[in-house]
Amino acid sequence: MTQTRAFRIGEAAELLGVSPDTVRRWIDAGRLPADRGGESGGHRTIAGPDLAAFAATFADTEMRERYGAVSSARNRMRGIVTRVVRDGVMAQVEIQSGPHKIVSLMSREAADELGLEPGVLSVAVVKSTNVLVERIEP
Repeated sequence: MTQTRAFRIGEAAELLGVSPDTVRRWIDAGRLPADRGGESGGHRTIAGPDLAAFAATFADTEMRERYGAVSSARNRMRGIVTRVVRDGVMAQVEIQSGPHKIVSLMSREAADELGLEPGVLSVAVVKSTNVLVERIEP
């Protein structure tokens, strides 16, 4: 059995897509449990299971508050359009969402109707039955 990992505030902020100050405020308000462990040099850390539980709740709340609707697609990534390549029938749209590059192929008509050009704020919605998972060792 593997040992549960603790995350520093900066790591938790990056995983949640918020600032470290926001994570600190959540900790101070009691929304997110944290400890000052000996191995962390007195810094506050968040246990992996606690962060996972908070992240799941946070994602559901954010989706409802930001987008006003619930969808069967759980993967919604806000970003900025960085590139659009159009041909006669199709368009390739690239969106940068934090460190993630998302590429979508759609009809040219759809890209034109949405007014997709570099600099446009967008939300990529992903629904897939094939998701690969890789484990990152600490």
